[in-house]
Formats: sequence, structure tokens, C-alpha cells
Amino acid sequence: MRLLWVCAEGTAPGDDEKRALENLGKFSIETVSGPVAALDELKDSGFDCILADLPLGEWTPEEWLEEVQRVRSFVPVVLRDRRGSMDDAVRLTKLGAYHFFGEGATVAALARVLEEAVEYKRTRELALFGQALNEPWKGLLVGESRPMQDIAHIIRLVGPRRSTVLITGETGTGKEMVARAIHMASSRAHLPMVAVNCSALPEALLEAELFGHVKGAFTGAVNHRIGRFEQAHRSTLFLDEIGDMALDLQAKLLRVLQEREMQRLGSSETVRLDVRVIAATNADLAERIRENRFREDLYYRLNVVPIRLPPLRERLEDVPLLVHHFIEKICRQEDIPSKRISQEALDRLRSYHWPGNVRELENAVEMAIALSGDRRELHPGDFPLPSSALRKPVCVATTPSIRIPKEGLDFERTVSDFERAILDQALQRTGGNKKLAAEMLRLKRTTFSAKLKSLAKVSA
Repeated sequence: MRLLWVCAEGTAPGDDEKRALENLGKFSIETVSGPVAALDELKDSGFDCILADLPLGEWTPEEWLEEVQRVRSFVPVVLRDRRGSMDDAVRLTKLGAYHFFGEGATVAALARVLEEAVEYKRTRELALFGQALNEPWKGLLVGESRPMQDIAHIIRLVGPRRSTVLITGETGTGKEMVARAIHMASSRAHLPMVAVNCSALPEALLEAELFGHVKGAFTGAVNHRIGRFEQAHRSTLFLDEIGDMALDLQAKLLRVLQEREMQRLGSSETVRLDVRVIAATNADLAERIRENRFREDLYYRLNVVPIRLPPLRERLEDVPLLVHHFIEKICRQEDIPSKRISQEALDRLRSYHWPGNVRELENAVEMAIALSGDRRELHPGDFPLPSSALRKPVCVATTPSIRIPKEGLDFERTVSDFERAILDQALQRTGGNKKLAAEMLRLKRTTFSAKLKSLAKVSA
């Protein structure tokens, strides 16, 4: 069992205690000095457990736990603080620590808890592995943010059904990936999903593409052809960019969805269909209905189960997971050794607006891997992102406009409210990342956290 023992900057574990744990023959112990060095070590190595001796210099336990969970969420953390209290134990275990030791912990008790933590990690990994076997479609969804968890829950519920699904979201958010996940979660997964891009073909060709045609149905129809609806019989048909479909063709599509039957172009023969339809669009269909560019009855027929994919800027906490996923994917495709990414580069990616969403992020990672050459680590300079889309520090007027009423005002409360508004805006712009928010306001992380706590007490 590999144990990472973390101490404050410039310190090390006691030799007797470390030797006693090693003599048990169960632990391979690596020690590291300082919380930042520990995070760097966690990026590249597979540890079974972390033991951290508090305090950790400028870092509060809460801040460090948050960073560890972001870097390696499955590695349990055991904390020790000889000056710690029961309140500290309750607070930190609620925040994700596996166990908290105060004063007087014996080596035997320490070893027992560390073994239990490692077993807990293995149990979680086995549960995740079993879930992946039972739900292989989850491999298509990369992200642990609340919106992605909600989407996974919907897929789990509607996947086995025949219900029509309408996926909306900006370009590059991964609408086709969600459609494939729904298909994989269904009983139709043994057959391939059939996909059509409704904006890629003119109306006449798209109609033939969807419904097929018989020989001589129109000029150039020299052979009989099966359309995409028939190809998707007993499977799933994915209609991408449905908002760009012409009105005349929308009427024909509506009839197929209502009657579950169709006719090939140039034929009077009726073909019965068993097709599950998933549609997607980046357009505002409600607006297109008002403009008479999209049929309202078709909208309601498609929008049985709506799924909205959030833009990447609304789930920035998923950026590290997506980046690591794309690094592994691209390195495997290029048949090159896997690379890692520096924390500074990750911070840069998390401060970007991502107008092109997940697709733009994948392209940025691919470019960075190409630019890095034989270097094993990706640096901020490997990601030449447009500076105009990087979040800027919050600009606040030096003399804010505040009117003092005749009866006066509470100076301390007013200043506190103003400070709180600045901190909240910084947190909002960084997706709740305290480290980035502190940098945005040119504050130390510890100062930022102290101000948050102080202002919380004032407002309580």
C-alpha cells in the first residue's frame, strides 16, 4: 500500500513513527515537504492513501482538502493535528477527510485507520468499475459537475424507453455524445445508431436521405435506395441540427413521428417503422416558432424529454477531467507517451471563456500536445488562447457611488457589503475556485479565505 506522508514546508515525519509503520510490512511510505509539493506528487503517482500532518503553512486544511479532491478525488486523506479539537474533526470529515486524529494517536491506531482508508478506496473503485460494466454509456460523459450528474440521471431513466428526446445546447457542447449515450443505455444498443445532419444537405436531398427513394423517382435516381429511417429500424435515428430543417420537410417528419410509417420517394408502398428518434439543435426553437420557421406541433412531438447541455463556461470544474481525458485520448491516437499538464496551464484553461465549448477545448489540447514536442509536460505557453476571452480581474471604481441617507448609515456594514459583493463576483467568475478568485483580486489565498470567514460572521 503506497502512502504519501505530507508535512509542513521544511519539516519531516518523526523517524521512530515512520519506521514503526514501515516495520508493519504493509506500507510503502513516501514523504513530501509542503502542500504544493504534495499536490504535484499526486498528479503523477498512484497512491492508496494520504497522511497529512497539520498545520500546512499558509494553506488552511479546508483549502488543501479541496485541491486534493480536485486532483485525486478517490484517494482518502487522513489528517493529524496535535492541537486539533473535536470541532475540527467534525468540520474536516464533513469536507471530505477520511479521518482526523488529535493529540495522542498511537502508531497502532494510525495503522488501523490507514488500512481502513485503503480498503475504502478499493471498495469505491470496485463499485465504480462495476457501474462502468453495467452502464458502459457513462464512459461517453466526462464530468462530475452537478449539470453532468443531472444529465446522467436523465439518461439512466429514459435510456431504456422509446421516448423521443430533444437535446439543446451551444455548438460544441457534446450533443451527439449524449445522443450516443442514450442509445447505448437502451435495448437498441446492439444495433448501430444512425445519424443525419439536417443542415448539411438541401431540402430535396435531405428528404431522399431520410426516406429513401425508388428508381426513377427524380432525375439522377438511377437505383433504389433505403433511407435513414429504414436503416434505423429497431434502432435509433439521431437528427442533428433539426432547427435548420425546411418547413415542408418538417410536416413530413411530423407525420412519420405520429404514424410510425413512411413512404419512399416515388413509391406508394407504406413502410412501418420502429425507430427511436433523438433530435438536437443549437437554435432557440421557441424563437423560430415565433418567426414561423419551425412548426409548433413538431416541437411538442420532439420535446417529449428535453435535455439541455450547459456550455463549458457553466461547468468549469469539469475542465481538468476533460483535459486529462483528451490528453490520454490524443496521446493514444498518436501512439506517443502520455503527457501531463502543469497546474499553471490548467489554471489558464479554467480562466478561459470557451466560446467553442468542449470541442474547442479538445482542439486546444491537441494543438498543445503538438507544440510541446518531446516535452512530457504541457505548459501555459502551449495554449495560445485569445486574451480577449480570458477573464479579466474585476475592475471596481475607487470612489463608488453611494448615497448617504439623511438618517445616516452603518459604515462597517456598508463596507462589508461592498467587500462581499467583490468577493462573490470573483467567485462567480472563477466557477467557485478560491485560488483563481484570490489571484483575480491580487490577494493571497489565505487573505481571501480570511475575508470570506470574517464577512460571513458580520452578515450572520
